[in-house]
Order: sequence, then structure tokens, then C-alpha cells
Amino acid sequence: MPQNAREEYERSGWLAVPDRLAPEALEKVRDSIAAISRTDRPEVVQEAGSDTVRALHGCHGYDDVCAQLVRHPLLLDLAEELVGDRVYVYQFKVNIKSPREGQQWPWHQDFAFWAHEDGMPAADAVNIAINLDEVHEHNGPLTVLTGSHRLGLIEAPEAAQAVTGRDWHEHVSARLTHTVPDARVRELAADFPPVRMTGPAGAITAFHPSIVHSSTDNLSDDRRAVLLITYNSVRNAPVRPSRPDFLVGRDTTPVERLAGALA
Repeated sequence: MPQNAREEYERSGWLAVPDRLAPEALEKVRDSIAAISRTDRPEVVQEAGSDTVRALHGCHGYDDVCAQLVRHPLLLDLAEELVGDRVYVYQFKVNIKSPREGQQWPWHQDFAFWAHEDGMPAADAVNIAINLDEVHEHNGPLTVLTGSHRLGLIEAPEAAQAVTGRDWHEHVSARLTHTVPDARVRELAADFPPVRMTGPAGAITAFHPSIVHSSTDNLSDDRRAVLLITYNSVRNAPVRPSRPDFLVGRDTTPVERLAGALA
């Protein structure tokens, strides 16, 4: 973990970690994700009007490799350092952008969903992203507005409340429920520089729940799959979770470190 990791994270809202997931562990995770992608279950979401898989959710609840991954000391040490508390898994997902088919994620803040839909009290959580593929300029990398997390939630509260409670599928599609308008993003970009999260397979990045971010369509011949684990403070559990368990983890038991390599 980098020195002054928490200081850099609190200033920028994101942090690139020099350590990577070991090749052996990465291969096991990729194999599990490939197998889950072939299943027919509600946690597997397709692109609109297509059979192409867009995202997988809650994999740690039904896959042994993913269950072990959330306990990986590298990830857990990072999460506890950045959150400043013991943590549990609030959300686990894999966003997959298939070649030439993977669609965008509009500009948004994750905490808008967690606060308005689930009643999460504060943004005392962190997203840990692991590249399962190489992420480059053309296959739909995540773009963040550096430092924008310090603004708190940007959308008008009355506008957010007006759409709260819609079908959860609208929270995982290219037409998100809670978004930041493009015009507002253009204004923000002058003070909060956009940064694209590119990097090799196995690269690890952390980003804040309130940072403004998006990703474009995959315009390349290369798949872009990113696994994201949201660790939440054990003292920050949502007060009114209503979405499915695979989107909102109910078990707030602190995660214990894995005592060895992924099996």
C-alpha cells in the first residue's frame, strides 16, 4: 500500500495501488466469472435488447473463489485503511463490456443510489476495482472527476426523491436512475480534472462513493471486465434496504482476512 494512501485518497477521491492481484488468483477469478456469465440467474444482467452480459452481482454469495477474494488481505487492508474502520461487503459486481457491444455507464455518483435507494447514512465506504482485462482508452475505461467527491451529492434532493423506488434494473443499465447532467459535468471538469482509469489486468484502484464518474461504450475488439467490491463501514449499514440482497448486502459481519491463497 502506498505511503499516505488515505491522505491521497481523501484529496483526490481515488487511488491507484502499485500492487496487483497475482496472476494465479486473477486466472481463478476470471474462470469463475466466465462460468457465472453462462448461467441464467437474476444476478446476471444483460445489455438492453440483447443476450450480451452487462454485469454480474453478488458473486461472493454463491461462488467460492469470489467469496475468498473479498477476504484477500491486500484488498481488505486497503479498504480498512481508506474507510478507517472494520468493513463488510455492501456490494460485489463485475461490469463487463463486450467488444463493440458493451454500453456506457452515464455520469453519476454511486452514493446517490446508496443514500436514496437504501438509506445509507454516510459515504463511509470505498469501491475497490480490479481489472480482469487490460483497460485501455478505447474499450470503455472508467473516467473520474478528480476531487469531485468533496462536493457531496450534486443532484437536487427533490429530483432524486422523485425517482426513488423504481425497478432496480434501472440502477444497472445504460439508462441510470440517478445521474449527473452532462452540462454540469462540463462545468465541474474545469475544477476537477477528468482522469481515465486505464491499466493492465490485475491492476487495483480505489475510488470514493461520491466521486463523479462514467465510462463510454466499448468501441474496440477487446473485452473490458472490471470487478468491483464495495466495502462499507460496519457502523454505516443502510437503514431501509429494499433492493435485492445481491445489490445491498445485509450481513454486516466484519470481513475476516483469508489465511492463504485463493483455493
